[in-house]
Amino acid sequence: MTQREAVFPSGPLSNVDLAPVRTRHWAWRDYLFLWMSNVHSVAGYLTLGSFFTMGLPVGAVLAGLVLAILLVHLLCNLVAVPSQKAGVPFPVMIRAAFGVYGAIIPALVRGVIAVGWYGIQTWLASNAIVLFILHFFPDVLSYADLHRHGALGLSMLGWGAFLFVWLLQLAVFWRGMEAIRHFIDWAGPAIYGVILLLDAALLFKTHGAWHFSVLPHGGFSMPATLWGGLGVASLTLAYFSAIILNFGDFARYGVSMGDVRRGNFWGLPVNFMAFVLLVLTTIVLTQPALGRLIIDPAETIILFDNQTILLVGTLTLVAATIGINISANFVSAAFDFSNIAPAAISWRQGGVIASIGAILLTPWNLYAHPELIHLTLDILGLFIAPVTSILLVDYYLVQRESLDIDALYSIEPNAAYWYRKGVNPRALAALGLSVILGLLVVFLPALALLQNFSWVIGFITGGLFHAALSRFSLAAKTGV
Repeated sequence: MTQREAVFPSGPLSNVDLAPVRTRHWAWRDYLFLWMSNVHSVAGYLTLGSFFTMGLPVGAVLAGLVLAILLVHLLCNLVAVPSQKAGVPFPVMIRAAFGVYGAIIPALVRGVIAVGWYGIQTWLASNAIVLFILHFFPDVLSYADLHRHGALGLSMLGWGAFLFVWLLQLAVFWRGMEAIRHFIDWAGPAIYGVILLLDAALLFKTHGAWHFSVLPHGGFSMPATLWGGLGVASLTLAYFSAIILNFGDFARYGVSMGDVRRGNFWGLPVNFMAFVLLVLTTIVLTQPALGRLIIDPAETIILFDNQTILLVGTLTLVAATIGINISANFVSAAFDFSNIAPAAISWRQGGVIASIGAILLTPWNLYAHPELIHLTLDILGLFIAPVTSILLVDYYLVQRESLDIDALYSIEPNAAYWYRKGVNPRALAALGLSVILGLLVVFLPALALLQNFSWVIGFITGGLFHAALSRFSLAAKTGV
């Protein structure tokens, strides 16, 4: 184990959680398990399932997924460098681009989106518990009826399961980052065993018979197939967009960038595509084994009606989803809300704010159907994508990979990241312009063909706007 000491900065922009880490001991295996937790979730399974039931050829979907995960891998490695170098989380790192006070805006954007994802993942995990309870205790079926016993779009039984998972996550989070690391070290890998067990049981039930022909066929032309595959890639990038931006929160704990890159390689391209193939196999097997295509893993486990698979599968699905939820959403939102007022709001208090917000958003209304899944991904992606590209363009092109760590916590007018009263108007303008363009793409009927590409459009335009505005500002100062 390697340790690296860091100086604790003082002042109103710092607290013990936002300061550079004092010790770093995350090895490459921790990042592999982190990605397993981020990929192996009910939301990930549902998202992949929705792609394979769009009517596109299987090859086109797989090609889009390969393209997307290679880009995710590249972007995560790029995002990791500055945070691993400085040992700081995203809300502090983004101060270099937006200014020490201006950074509150992109951090809040990320925080609100993380709360939305946190709520969605909590609800999806709670659905598995609801199905589990109904299977063993059918007498409580009336309490799962929204119209008879429900409020705000969720049944009484749904509320109970949701709050149960909500409390479990809060308990793990409250124990700190090391407890989170240990939790995801086993939660992510466990899902492989469950899906392999389920696939073996389904294959036994179908006597080994299965074929891709059970998937919907849309009769797409070659150009439409190509466009659809690219749409899958863009939606996958949107799905990972929050995790890409959040990755600095975990890269800061890495022993070295070599460990981070090695863990990312095994956790992203290798692990993700292995999970994709397992999901595809399971979905295809549900048709001959259970009578219809099912993209919800919890429903597949329940309908299979095997007591062992039902118990182990439900517990593992819930644990894996809790793993991604805490690592990808809870941690980042806690940092973001703490960043609003570091002296007054600790990381744990920020997490409590995030958890309450997840209830108020009623996430079950955001992710209930395939068309809503894609719309949700589009809207979330168009806000996060430009922040990601602005961070990367600023660090690698504008700042040329130089970083003044002390200035990240300084409110002195002559500090490097003070800009104008602590705000960099160029970065804010780039973010605003790219978000407006993204909203037009998503909601204007004339641009409907581009809707699934909102993440790509936001990422490209955010970076281009920031680079151009920064260059013009430099030219104005130097007279060139």
